[in-house]
Amino acid sequence: MKILFVTDAWAPQVNGVVRVLEALIPILESRGHEVRVIEPSQFRTVPLPLYPEIRLAVFPRKRVRQIISEFEPDAICLITEWSLGWAARSVCRELELPFTTWYHSHFQLYVDLRLHGLLLPIFVLIRQFHKAAAQTIVSTESLKKELALSGFRNLAVVPLGINTELFKRSLSPTLPALPKPVFVYFSRLAPEKSPEEFMKLKLPGTKLVIGDGPYRKRLEKVYGKTHLFVGYKKGQALVDWLSLADVFVFPSRTETFGLVVLEALAVGIPVAAHNVMGPRDIIEHGKHGYLSDDLAEAALKALELSRDACRALAVEYTWEHCADAFIKNVVRAR
Repeated sequence: MKILFVTDAWAPQVNGVVRVLEALIPILESRGHEVRVIEPSQFRTVPLPLYPEIRLAVFPRKRVRQIISEFEPDAICLITEWSLGWAARSVCRELELPFTTWYHSHFQLYVDLRLHGLLLPIFVLIRQFHKAAAQTIVSTESLKKELALSGFRNLAVVPLGINTELFKRSLSPTLPALPKPVFVYFSRLAPEKSPEEFMKLKLPGTKLVIGDGPYRKRLEKVYGKTHLFVGYKKGQALVDWLSLADVFVFPSRTETFGLVVLEALAVGIPVAAHNVMGPRDIIEHGKHGYLSDDLAEAALKALELSRDACRALAVEYTWEHCADAFIKNVVRAR
């Protein structure tokens, strides 16, 4: 099958959308599917307001239509609701090609944290984007239920996965030992992830911060003397740093899934998080972590949990399973 993905989020961006595509596409190709991606580097772009690391394609419709016509995909999946997504949606409707969308993030919440008053208008626009799809993919049953109550239709669940061969505890990471216990935050340093909530927690030992983003300079200036900031890490370097940690503290309240939760669990790190979508869809309270508004208390209690139980849960989530579910639910365009 010839599969076309259309995404405004692409490398070198570091986010969940990019990580999902980077994991899923090689598996689809290994199964004999021909995959093509329409992404921002193929167009003239401008920075996305409020998210300058994301580049928006300018007037992409003509080129998008050309690519679709030349590639003649058997399935079209629109990943993001930004300029490329809207251009591809318009072309598909013009050519009467059924398409699939993928609801990855609560983008309306991200914007509302920066510009209050836009939550409802942006959500209405996003719902309108997905309304034209023959099928909309979501990552969890709870997200499916939430969107269905908000008027979304034709929803299908495609669970995400994790590379458990990469994400496994390093027994002897070549890094300096840190005072124990080690509490780690790893995610984008941006307002939607609430990193400052982690910074303000009163916890013993070491507070390790892995990641980068628009808030890093300000946070490092304020908390640099009490927290260890090591920047963005990937691959084995990320795993080595995580292997020093005893508990992952995840203060975000805006997730639809939370791949970082799986990555932490795969390394044998229990999780302290809020009782919100994402963490509560993955972990069992009191077994793989604690879900609470009091993250300091949750983090301290999580120190007693089994690393083996955390790892055992993570290995149930595979990208192969994700690929199976995707192929089952993606709608054929032709």
